[in-house]
Amino acid sequence: MSGHSKWSTIKHKKAATDAKRGKIFTRHAKEITLAAREGGGDLTVNVRLRLAVEKAKAVNMPKDNIDRSIKRGTGELEGGALEEVIYEGYGPHGIGILIEVVTDNRNRAIAELRHTFNKLGGNMAEAGAVAWQFARRGYISLDGPFDEDEVFLVAADAGADDVTFEDGLAEVYTEIEMLQEVRDSLEEAGYGLKEVNVIFVPNGTVELGKSEAVQVMKLVETLEDLDDVQNVYTTIEITDEAFAELAAV
Repeated sequence: MSGHSKWSTIKHKKAATDAKRGKIFTRHAKEITLAAREGGGDLTVNVRLRLAVEKAKAVNMPKDNIDRSIKRGTGELEGGALEEVIYEGYGPHGIGILIEVVTDNRNRAIAELRHTFNKLGGNMAEAGAVAWQFARRGYISLDGPFDEDEVFLVAADAGADDVTFEDGLAEVYTEIEMLQEVRDSLEEAGYGLKEVNVIFVPNGTVELGKSEAVQVMKLVETLEDLDDVQNVYTTIEITDEAFAELAAV
């Protein structure tokens, strides 16, 4: 499961650009609205909502925007008619891709996705064709410095399934039901958490070289630029050489 940090580095850099365009606030607002609609507006009992609000605060989303998004989700304000859909496709070189979409118009969303795939060397797939290659997992990352053995023991004792270390970053993977318990244990142990999320993790990856990875990344970035797209996941494993070039773009 290692390697998520490389994608995170690229995605975090891109998120900063998105913030300048104002798009990232819209994406966080959708996630908050959906979480509130699904589990209510109480952050103390709705873990998904709490995570969504924390991510919004991390990019300096105004409190008023957050509160309005929660109220739309609970029905106190109009505008909560959003639909959450997972679409599947193949990128260049047969790379599996999952796309999380939040939209108020499914026909528009799928038309934009299909156009993007066709334009950049991929194609949409039937439901289930790609999803089996991924598992839904809880994910926590920690910045160093830290003692790897200590982080591993704290996370494992709290119920984590896997802990990996790469380039000064610890990545902790859990069952979704254990995410909050593992997160609490790490915080109580004094570790600073960089990211807490629920993600799709590939069950296996395909390593691509520089030119092939650039092709796939161009498709991924174009998909992420679509208004209805929340997240994009792939089965790609980027080589260190390819990563260095992509991260510099």
